[in-house]
Amino acid sequence: MNPRAIDTSQRPFVLVWELTQACELACKHCRADAKPNRHPDELTTAEGQQLLDEAAQFGDGQLVVLSGGDPLAREDAAELVQYGTDAGLRMTLTPSGTASLTRDSIDELADAGLQRVALSIDGGSAEAHDAFRKENGSFDQTVAAAEAAKSAGLPLQVNTTVCAETVDELPKIRQLVEDLGAVLWSVFFLVPVGRGRVLDPISPARAEGVMEWLSHVADEARFGVKTTEAPHYRRVVAQRGSDSTDRPSADSIGRRAGITAGNGFAFVSHIGKVYPSGFLPQSAGNVREQSVVDIYRNSDLFRSLRDPDALRGKCGACEFRHLCGGSRSRAFAYTQDPLESDPLCDYVPDGYEGQLPEQTFTARDASTAD
Repeated sequence: MNPRAIDTSQRPFVLVWELTQACELACKHCRADAKPNRHPDELTTAEGQQLLDEAAQFGDGQLVVLSGGDPLAREDAAELVQYGTDAGLRMTLTPSGTASLTRDSIDELADAGLQRVALSIDGGSAEAHDAFRKENGSFDQTVAAAEAAKSAGLPLQVNTTVCAETVDELPKIRQLVEDLGAVLWSVFFLVPVGRGRVLDPISPARAEGVMEWLSHVADEARFGVKTTEAPHYRRVVAQRGSDSTDRPSADSIGRRAGITAGNGFAFVSHIGKVYPSGFLPQSAGNVREQSVVDIYRNSDLFRSLRDPDALRGKCGACEFRHLCGGSRSRAFAYTQDPLESDPLCDYVPDGYEGQLPEQTFTARDASTAD
């Protein structure tokens, strides 16, 4: 399936299902504010299978990401991967770097048809990563899991959070991504939700520099580079005249530019609520009451997020709004309006004299990652 051929008004490129919010870790940035124990009202195995059947109605090869918390805190994770695979879905998983992520569990997931595993690395050393994850040994467990995934033939994606605490680690993490043989580096620019509300974001000027650096990494590296909740990376790449955001990745998942919350992306919570993104906590319905297909295609919230001309402020006036559109999640976090301007973007359109979005930050003002 060609990712570029997907009509995002009819189907998401990425559908995330948060299997559980249970997790042994207490990471500083956790969107879910995860707890050690599972919620009693999580979607059951049968309800999850119904959700996967509905997801298959989006069309052939729908991409589904099983996330958490730690999805492996549920004993039916591999069963759900197998069910989704049999339904024609492309199943992927984002486990936590905990003791649950053993070689046996990775082999079981691979046998069930998993097509990619995404692991988080937020520091270039065990000391830096474990401090951010608040769990000694997490780095070593994550690296061991990456090696086990390679042995099982599973393509590896590495996820990294960018905030004041981690930004100086990016060059070292970039080398780790290379050394681990990852096919994709997904770089997430902090949105202040969950436990992430207490972290310091980087400044818009520094974010611009990091994205310029990432575009050079993408030109040179053997792995793909994408950003999460930072769609203005596409504007940075376009201004450089590069095509690095539009290259296919080296596995069967593929890549697709132009994805933002509600526009090519949807998130189902552990209790069935449907959001445009896990970082935009405004629900458009619940899969226990309504098909996820109907919610995605027809809800007022999702439809509004797919109209770049409905954006307000600087984002609404920007000539790159159809290419970028800004982070709707960050706009909501700062203003409670998902159509307002993204305060992380440093770009000001020519002739724009309106109000600029505000962002509070304490990070050092620097223009590059290194």
